[in-house]
Amino acid sequence: MEKVIIRLVLIVAFFFATYTALKEVDWLTLFNVEHLTSKSEEKLGELFWEYYSQNEHEIKDTIITIPIDSILATICKANNINKDNLKLHVISSDEINAFALPNKHLIINLGLLKAVENQDELCGVICHELAHIEKNHVSQKLIKEIGLSILISNTIGNSSPEIINNAVMLLSSTAYDRKHEKEADLQAIDYMLNANVDPAPFASFLRNSFGSDYQFSEHLSWISTHPDANDRADYIFANIENSTRSFNKILAAVTWDNLKLRIVKE
Repeated sequence: MEKVIIRLVLIVAFFFATYTALKEVDWLTLFNVEHLTSKSEEKLGELFWEYYSQNEHEIKDTIITIPIDSILATICKANNINKDNLKLHVISSDEINAFALPNKHLIINLGLLKAVENQDELCGVICHELAHIEKNHVSQKLIKEIGLSILISNTIGNSSPEIINNAVMLLSSTAYDRKHEKEADLQAIDYMLNANVDPAPFASFLRNSFGSDYQFSEHLSWISTHPDANDRADYIFANIENSTRSFNKILAAVTWDNLKLRIVKE
């Protein structure tokens, strides 16, 4: 009987030791899981947006938001992208920036709207960020920089304000790697061509904004986080130099002018 009890104790001890050891294994990394599930990305997107929106003012003025939404809708329709899944936000920030959060949140700052000289430049930036969203670059960047296990832990009741802050800062203030930036640029060109929008002004915006004088000073976030802006402009021009199609404006001239007049008052 004593031997049976000892054997039972050893079996129980072995079970708990094994269970404890297995619990410490990062199975996500071990099995090379590289993608967030749709539910995890949705949860992260809402957590990130909730955090970000608490510190920023979202513009609801329809003279500003409707034209931008129309640009996005036209681009999506021309490229068979489901616009209903996208969440467009215009933020009252002087920083010249646009970026994407998980779950297809597209953020456009007022500073960017003030900086662009024409609607084609704005279309280019929107298409670039839309390409990041559609090619899943957002979650790939988060997984690479923060880690899949940490991200998922924030979706199951263990959310950390510090992790959320770091993730939002990462997405809003640092560029993607060169491969993803080029993929987004080239996809943006396709998006624009499919919508009959001229990509050349977008390339000019990259080149002109990244001049030695830094004409937009410390607010120039979207370009300053893309140090190869001149090279990007070169290959955008190279990819469209043989295009012979005619281009159109998505917005009527009066709509664009009213938008530009209104943002000055914000």
